[in-house]
Amino acid sequence: MYESDPEILLEARHISKQFPGVLALNDVGFKVYAGKVNAIVGENGAGKSTLMNILSGVYSDYQGEVLLCGRPVSFSGTADAQRQGIAMIHQELNLVPYLSIAQNIFLGREPLNALGLIDFPQMKRDTVDLLERLHFDESPEKLVIDLRPGQQQIVEIAKALSLQAKVLIMDEPTSSLSEKEAGILFRLIRELTENGVGVVYITHKMNEISLLADYVTVLRDGCFIEACPMEQTSVDELVRKMVGRERKDFFIKRQHRLGECLLAVKDLCLRDPLREGKYRLKDISFEVYAGQVLGIYGLMGAGRTELMEALFGLYGKQVEGRVFVKGRQVKFNNTNAAVAEGLALIPEDRKTEGLVLDMSIEQNTTLASLKNFLKHGLLSFKKERATVEEMRSKLEIKSYSGLQLASQLSGGNQQKVVLSKWLLTKPGIVLLDEPTRGIDIHSKNEIYKLMDDLAGQGMALVVVSSELPEIMAVSDKIICLCEGRLSGRFERDEFSEEALLKAALPDKA
Repeated sequence: MYESDPEILLEARHISKQFPGVLALNDVGFKVYAGKVNAIVGENGAGKSTLMNILSGVYSDYQGEVLLCGRPVSFSGTADAQRQGIAMIHQELNLVPYLSIAQNIFLGREPLNALGLIDFPQMKRDTVDLLERLHFDESPEKLVIDLRPGQQQIVEIAKALSLQAKVLIMDEPTSSLSEKEAGILFRLIRELTENGVGVVYITHKMNEISLLADYVTVLRDGCFIEACPMEQTSVDELVRKMVGRERKDFFIKRQHRLGECLLAVKDLCLRDPLREGKYRLKDISFEVYAGQVLGIYGLMGAGRTELMEALFGLYGKQVEGRVFVKGRQVKFNNTNAAVAEGLALIPEDRKTEGLVLDMSIEQNTTLASLKNFLKHGLLSFKKERATVEEMRSKLEIKSYSGLQLASQLSGGNQQKVVLSKWLLTKPGIVLLDEPTRGIDIHSKNEIYKLMDDLAGQGMALVVVSSELPEIMAVSDKIICLCEGRLSGRFERDEFSEEALLKAALPDKA
C-alpha cells in the first residue's frame, strides 16, 4: 500500500460472510502491521466484530483468504488461532463467573507440576505478575462474579496478555474502564507494539483512535471503505466515511421548559453490607424536574451505579434517607415499588441485566408490562405484536421482525429494545446507566435524540456516563460523585471537562 509500510503480520483478502438473511461482510480486506496499532472503525453492523471473529478462529465458514506472516491459514477454532499467535479480547466478556481470577486467566492452559497436576502456586504467581502489569490490586483467588464489569474487563485483558500473542485483537477494551485504567491500558499497548506485537483496536471512542492508531480501516454496511495511515486522515473525515454524512449533523441538545419536581433525593445513604458501620453512598441530595436531564459523573468506584440501583429499589432496607416523587415521600424496598411510582432503570449491562438474549424482541419488549397484554388471564399475541411493531417503528429498531432474537441485534438496537421495554411502563422518571456503552457513533446519536425527546415529553431523566463529552452534551445539570459522596454541582454554563474531572478526583486539596 505504501513503500514505508512495516511487515504485514496478518492479512484478510476478499472476505465475505453470510448469516441467515444478512450479508455481514462483502469482499472485505484488512491488514495488520507488526509493531503498530491497527484501528478498525465503523458503526454497529458494519462488520467489524464479524471480521475479527474470522481472524481469531470463532468463524471458520467464510469466503476469502486469511494469511499469517504471508502464509495462508484456516483456523479450526479459537484455540487453534491462539496456538498460532492470535488472541482476542471480546467486547462481550468471556469469563466463568464462579471461577477465580487466576482460574479464568489460565482456563484450559493451567501450569502443571512434575506429577501432572495443576500447579496452583505457579498459576497464582503468574496471575499476580499479570495483574501488576495492569496495576490491578485484587487477589488472584477472588471470584469473577464478585467483580464489577470494569474489573472483569481487566481480567479479560490479563487473560489475553498471558497468551503472548503476535497479534492481539481488542474489541472495545475500554468500554467498562475508568480513565485511569484506560491510561494504564494505553501504556501497555505501546509496550506491546514496541516489542513487535500487532494490535488490532476496535472502538467507538474517536479520541482513542486519534491517540493510539497508526493505521485505520473503515468499514460500512459490511463493505470496505478505506484504509490509510492515521496521520493522513482526521476524526471528522473518518466519521463522515463511517456514517456517510458530516459530524456537524449530529446531536444538538434542545432546551425544554422545566415542570414540577418529579424526583427529590434528600441525604440518601447506602449501607455497606460487608463492613459494619460503613457506607457505599453517603448524604446524596439532588432534585430532577420534568423536562430536565440530570447527569451524574464520577470515576469508577465513585458510586454512580449504586446510586441508580438504590433509587430503583435494588438494595431495599440498606438505603437510608428520604426520596420524594412529585412531592410525596416514598420508600422503595424493592423494584416493583419503584416501577409502581413511575421509575424505569436502563442498566449498565444491557445483555445480562436489561435483556433475555434468547428471547425475541417481542418477548423482551413486553416483559416489564406483561399484565397489559393479558386477556382473561391469557396473553394476547395480537395486541403484543401490534404494540411491539409500533415501538420498533417509533424507535427505528433495525431487525427483520419482532420475532428476531435479541442476541442477534447490534448493541445500539439492543439498547433500543431495553428502552422500548421500559417506555411501555409509561414512566415519569427514567434512570439511564451508561446508555451508550459499546454503541457506535450513529447509534449514540439516535439514543441522544431519543433521550432529548423524552425530556421534551415532560419526563425527568437521570443519566450516568463515564465519558465527559457525552455527559456534557446530554445534560442540563451535572452532579459529581467521589468515593460515594456528592463532590460537585454544575449548571450548564459551568460545564468544562477540567472542572468535572477535578470534582471527581479524590484527595483534592
